[in-house]
Amino acid sequence: MFKNYLKIAWRSLQKHKLFAAINIVGLAIGLSASFVIGAIIYYDFTFDKFHVDGDRIYRITSDFSSSDGVFYNPGVAVPLGTTLNENTPGLDVVAPIFTTYPLHIKNNSTDKLFKNPKFVIYTDGSYFKLFNYKWLAGSQVAVLENPNEVVLTENRARKYFPNAELNEIIGKDLIYNDTIPVKLTGIVANFEDRTDIVFEEFISLKTANQSDMTSSIKDSNWNNTNSASQLFIKLSKNTKLSNVQLLLNQLADEHKDPDEATFGQERTFHLQPLSDLHFNSNYYTFDFSEGQASKSVLMNLAYIALFLLLLACINFINLNTAQATQRAKEIGIRKTLGSSKKPLIIQFLSETFLLTFFAALVSLFLSFWLLQVFSDFIPKGISFELFSDPLVIVFMLLLLVVISILSGFYPALVLSQFKPIAVLKSQILHKSDNASLRKYLTVFQFVIAQIFIIATLLVSKQIHFLTSKDMGFKTEAVASIRTPWESPEIEKRMLLTSKIKALPMIQAVSLSGNTPASFSTSSTNATFTIGDNEIRTPLQLLYGDQNYLKLYDIEILAGRNQLNDSISEYVINETYMKKLGFDNPQDALNKSVKTGDESHLIVGVMKDFNQRSLKTGIEPMAFLGANVSRFNTIHFSFLTKNSDKWSQSISQIESAWKSIYPDSEFKLTFMDETIKRFYKQEQKTSVLLNWATGLSILISCLGLLGLVIHTTQRRTKEIGIRKVLGASLTQLNFLLCKEFILLVIIAFAIAAPVAWYGLHNWLEGFTYKTSMSWWVFLISGFIMILVAILIMSIKTLSAANSNPVESLKSE
Repeated sequence: MFKNYLKIAWRSLQKHKLFAAINIVGLAIGLSASFVIGAIIYYDFTFDKFHVDGDRIYRITSDFSSSDGVFYNPGVAVPLGTTLNENTPGLDVVAPIFTTYPLHIKNNSTDKLFKNPKFVIYTDGSYFKLFNYKWLAGSQVAVLENPNEVVLTENRARKYFPNAELNEIIGKDLIYNDTIPVKLTGIVANFEDRTDIVFEEFISLKTANQSDMTSSIKDSNWNNTNSASQLFIKLSKNTKLSNVQLLLNQLADEHKDPDEATFGQERTFHLQPLSDLHFNSNYYTFDFSEGQASKSVLMNLAYIALFLLLLACINFINLNTAQATQRAKEIGIRKTLGSSKKPLIIQFLSETFLLTFFAALVSLFLSFWLLQVFSDFIPKGISFELFSDPLVIVFMLLLLVVISILSGFYPALVLSQFKPIAVLKSQILHKSDNASLRKYLTVFQFVIAQIFIIATLLVSKQIHFLTSKDMGFKTEAVASIRTPWESPEIEKRMLLTSKIKALPMIQAVSLSGNTPASFSTSSTNATFTIGDNEIRTPLQLLYGDQNYLKLYDIEILAGRNQLNDSISEYVINETYMKKLGFDNPQDALNKSVKTGDESHLIVGVMKDFNQRSLKTGIEPMAFLGANVSRFNTIHFSFLTKNSDKWSQSISQIESAWKSIYPDSEFKLTFMDETIKRFYKQEQKTSVLLNWATGLSILISCLGLLGLVIHTTQRRTKEIGIRKVLGASLTQLNFLLCKEFILLVIIAFAIAAPVAWYGLHNWLEGFTYKTSMSWWVFLISGFIMILVAILIMSIKTLSAANSNPVESLKSE
């Protein structure tokens, strides 16, 4: 029986090839988007799900709250780990880790040097009680209990000892930074599943006393929080999370920093679930090259996939209900021959399943193509191989079943309800309720498409506004290079600075700290006393020499520049000046500000500029000099803005770099590129919206084309009569299009306020934002109407141009 259903379904598809093709293409687009987005969501939500008792593993982090917001630090004060380890019931494991970045490691038996190894930590045996590594070699007893011991992952062990069996290299010696000898005591397998726990080398905690981290690891000060000092815990089975959080709150209160309390700041300890590491951008993960996922972005992706699928399903419903009269006689004959309602529904659902199956085949090719197109926007670990994952396969099959039922059930129900007598007497007219439903669904399609168009235009407008807005300092034709932290000799930095300064295309050079707008900033707490009143303010710090402000065209409104090597002189910005209660820059000069026990003289007031992305406002800032050793970045500007003339200078700068730092990578950063990176997420959103808009328009217009084809076929005789009576081509085209144009206009009227509300809320996340211009909405409406007219005209003009004799004869 089922074979017969499929055979009839196949014949029906062959008979209505054009409508079948429209349905297959629409469904394939929706399915491919859903497959790819579903794979991305599955990929991100399956990080670190394989750990035994992973739901009981937490990282403790530090949050610092003040009137200016919250500062998040993934690290904790060192004494917290000791306190929890000694005194806390209900915790199975307390595992401290200290991230470190060795300059190099040497295989003692071959003298081979490996530079800048990544993912190295100091820890103890508690770490391996927390995470279930598979041991490949070495003893698990008393692991990392002694000084000068190291455990490696298999990948790292094979890198350092490429020609030896794993068991043979246990006991071999390695040397870190030429001064710290360690013995290899164990080898563990790399995690095969997706994880943010990416460490490869585990040095015993007691070895840290021989490194430059001695003071950090032995630090007993509860008020020193270093992001390198991190703490993981594993709760006992019956331990309530709220009880542990209550204890952490008590410890934070007992060891409160009196200075922070004075400035209205408060530290709290936060329990971050292991599963949250992959999503919470407040606390970074351990692989800086891999960005964290965003649950809100994934949710938006899911909505896009859902809308595209709905658009494709609406196409299917519209086209199949529109074809009802063409299949009416077939249904009447079937019912006359004894067919009941149920077999007819099964028959039409079989056609839907067959269509969906073909669409799924096409969608697999489209999915592979989409993965290539979006390779720069999706996580690196996602490839077409993920589609062979059993859970992904189950998801795709379930999706096909749901789509088939969702798309096919209503048309099947409508077709199966035809009365055979009325059908065979040709008394079936186009039921108004079916026509009304098609109109509602068509309007819904174009509402979604219009919202996407409006969002695309406004997001692009906002990104252009952000990247082109004056930041308050020079951003074009300015670049910088950061000198290697492992080579801190000031003589080398000054030599490189002088070589760059001597180049003919270089306008100005400065040896200073960070760029004016940077991902990395320094801050302190400052106090200004005026009479009995104290003004306490968190203060951003920017270090630079006397060439810095001039190089970046930052105007000094009053006073003078600071001295290069003076940390006692401040040039403050307008925001801090106003915070101190001054309206005139001259009035702020020669006043003193205290940070801790140090006093700083205000010698100048500079014009405000943005230190970060334009999502946030301008914060109080002080520009100051420093000991030259703190100046680790060389800034320079080119004489011309024509980038074609920079290549020779950049090559010369790279040659100078290699002559001074032959073992370090040369990396030049342009200021305007840094600013663009502030809006990387928004740019990804823009690209995604462009594609979503294009696909939604394509699906909607495919459905519209199908409806127009059906309408012109149904009105063939009417078109012929009107043409005989003298109707022009334009009049006929308008006649056939006006109903659908009205639907597009209604859709715009619905979409505009919905889009305005959503985009208004999105823009509220920016301190600086573009306006909600009326022309954005107007253009989106014109675009949709124009595209709809062009698509409809493909068929309407063809129908209007047909010979009326032929159309009347065919009737």
